[in-house]
Amino acid sequence: MNIYHCMIELRQDAKALAFAAAAESWLSRLQTRGIIRSWRLLRRKFGLSSSSHCDFILEIEVDGLTQLDEAFAALSLSEDDDERRYDQFHHMIGRAEIGLYRPFPDAASRERIALI
Repeated sequence: MNIYHCMIELRQDAKALAFAAAAESWLSRLQTRGIIRSWRLLRRKFGLSSSSHCDFILEIEVDGLTQLDEAFAALSLSEDDDERRYDQFHHMIGRAEIGLYRPFPDAASRERIALI
């Protein structure tokens, strides 16, 4: 399992509840189609965070890098309804920082693996 971790700040004119509804529409669609395993959206509580943390955290679980690659490929071939859902969701994002994480420690530690 891998977690695609996104820290998100909305555009100034975006509404938090509208963003949550758009995320639900878009990401539930991907989950139903088997493109992602699961997802969850978190919001900062009481505005409590350091300056490097954003208002929202979105975590998208995939079974592995193969599923993540397949997700990107599937999205490039999306239908009009998928494109509309994505646009509604993405249009509200002002800034996003992403990272790919895995549970740790894991059975196959890959800290020292490199291609070169």
